Order: sequence, then structure tokens, then C-alpha cells
Amino acid sequence: MNLAELFRVALRAIRAHKMRSFLTLLGIIIGVSTIVGVVGVISGLNTYVKEKVIVLAPDVYLVQKFGIIRSRQEFIQAIKRPRISWQEYERLSSGILKHAAQVSAGAGNAFAVSNGDKRLPNIIMVGVTPNFADMFNLEFEAGRFFSEQENNASQLVAIIGSDTREELFPGQDPLGRTILIAGMPFRVIGTMPKQGRSIGFNQDGRVYVPIQVYRKNFMGPNESLELQIKAAGGVEGIDESIDEVRALFRAMRHTSYQATDPFGIITQESLQELWKAISRVAFILLMLVSSVSLGVGGIVIMNIMLVSVVERTQEIGVRLALGAKKRDIRRQFLLEAALLSAFGGVIGVLVGGLGALAVKGITGFPAEVTPGIILAGVTLSTLVGLAAGFLPAYRASNLLVIDAIRAE
Repeated sequence: MNLAELFRVALRAIRAHKMRSFLTLLGIIIGVSTIVGVVGVISGLNTYVKEKVIVLAPDVYLVQKFGIIRSRQEFIQAIKRPRISWQEYERLSSGILKHAAQVSAGAGNAFAVSNGDKRLPNIIMVGVTPNFADMFNLEFEAGRFFSEQENNASQLVAIIGSDTREELFPGQDPLGRTILIAGMPFRVIGTMPKQGRSIGFNQDGRVYVPIQVYRKNFMGPNESLELQIKAAGGVEGIDESIDEVRALFRAMRHTSYQATDPFGIITQESLQELWKAISRVAFILLMLVSSVSLGVGGIVIMNIMLVSVVERTQEIGVRLALGAKKRDIRRQFLLEAALLSAFGGVIGVLVGGLGALAVKGITGFPAEVTPGIILAGVTLSTLVGLAAGFLPAYRASNLLVIDAIRAE
């Protein structure tokens, strides 16, 4: 039998048992749609994290008390580290660093922010140095960032995010108006456009104030600064800059050569590696759970195809008696299983893709269904069908002609 004839016979057999074919498809549809939905959401989340969350420039890195914590032991060690002080910032920003173009500092905490009868109980207020806006290329919807003079004079000025503006000044221009932060009056001099989340925080709900105001009025005695350092020479110079800062910090803190760093350094690369590790584990776990559905679908195909072999025993015997070869019988049953699985895979891809896009549309949770995901879904379902159809095809092709013809 040639391939075209095998297709015709297989399609005829599928159409002859519509209910059985539907039940066979159901398991594959559920399995593939689950996998496509999961992969689509994770793929979209990876893109979102790369573009929106990890917005740290490749030539900028952070020096913190904690850094990136991966285990309980690392957390215990980080707790014991001394805080990063204002004196250490002044030392690093004094021009002593040869491989740093800029050094800025910041610290923040949650405070109540209000305007009249409108009150937001848990807004992150961040005190930063004036060059912070330049280092992170902050954009402004209106107004400006505070100046060096305003910072040195500890003037009570603030820049607010879009969410804060919408909540406190609906339908109003907030520039020049006063907000209360923990009971202290601040004049709004700038507003920022919508930015989304960055490094796990909602940027649109933040309020920026001069670092000197924050230090004098809000900073706790044990609160640590975060230093932001821009490497001289761009990305190529970041390793040299990190080595220089690490050596200077260790010298300032009299750290012995065999001891670990008493501070943490965060780069764009380290954030991406952390996210890859997290998403990799989540992907494996979700795929294992989702694969159960696809495995069940394969078992359903195998059992229904075995039933089909029993029901069509006489037909198989007649075809063998008329000269059909064993390999033709095997190919026919394998092709039936593969066609069923491929068709179920197509439907599953559509259902899973629409489900992922529905999640994105309803909740705003990132999701994307790429051509690669679609191709992988259909290919995987076809391979499952071929694997599931192997045993029924083998049994059908090895039936004894006489016994098969005489079967009731």
C-alpha cells in the first residue's frame, strides 16, 4: 500500500467511529492545551521580566547589605553584616574610584501618603541623591527631579509615580500641590509616567524625595543605604569597576582575605541568572504536572486502539489473506494513532493558546504563544500518538490469518 492509500484507509476508519475518535482526542486535547497554556504563560513572563522587571542597566550595579539571597544560611550571614553608611557613600563618591563614572545612594521604606481626605497607607518613599535620575534615565510626565541645591538644603519636595498621582489627585494637576508623607508636608515638583514593576517593586506607587530629607527625618539608626554605581567605560568596564569597589569596601571594613564579602553586589546578569533558576524549576514542575495529562491521553489512545484491533480482527484477517503485508497493517494503525493525536494536538494548541491569551486579557498577567510553542505542541502530540499506537499496531500485524478470518 502506498502512503496515499494508507491515509484514505486511516481516515475512513477514524470517521467510521466518531465517538471513539472523540474520546481518543479528548485526552490529547487536555494534555496539549495544558502544556501550551503553561509554556505560553512562562514564556510571556520571561519576556516581561527581561523587559520590564529587570531594568537595571548592564553597566550599572548595586551594592547592598543583603544582595541576592538564595538560602537561609545566606540570609543569616547577611543579617550579621554592617549597614552601608553615609560615610562609606561619601568615600566612594569622592572621586577615589577610577573605574566608576557615577555613584548614587538611596534608601526607602513604606509610609502613609495623603492629600486631603485621600490617603494611601503603604507607599514606598525613596530618598535618593540628585544624580539618581540621570543614572537610571528616569522619565517625567511633568515637572522635574530635585536639584543638588534642593537636596543640600533638605527642601521638602517630592516626585510621585503615576498610581500615586491618580489616587491622590484624580483629574487634577499635582504640580505645586502639597502631599503629607508621615504627616510632613512635601511640595510635588514632578510626576512620572506609568512604568510597571521593576526588580519586584511597583514603580508607579513610589515617591522620590531628597536623600538628605530622608536621612534627617525618616531613616532608622540601623537602616542601610543602597549604592548605585555606573561603571566607567560602559559594559566592558563593569568587571573592573566591581573589583575596584569590592577591594575598597573590604579595605574600609578591614576584611581578612579569606573571609567572604561583608556586602552584596547585584548586577543585571546576576538578576537574570536568579530569574532563570527560579523559572527553570517552576517550568520543570509545571511541565511534570502537565505531562500527566498528556500521558493519560496516550494511554487512552493505546487502549482504544487495542479495542479497535479486537473489533476489526476479521477485517485485518481478510486484508492479510488478500495479500496485505504485515508492515501495511502496522503502518495503518500507527497512522491512525498519529492522525488522531496530531488533530487533537491542533485543537489542544488552539485551546491552550486562547486560554493563555484570555489570562493575559483578563488579569494582565503576561503570556505569549509563539510559533515555536505551536509547533512543539503539535509535534509532541503526534509523537505521543505514535508511541501509543505501537503496541496495537504490532498486535494487529501479528494476527494469524486463519484465526483472524474466523473471529466473530
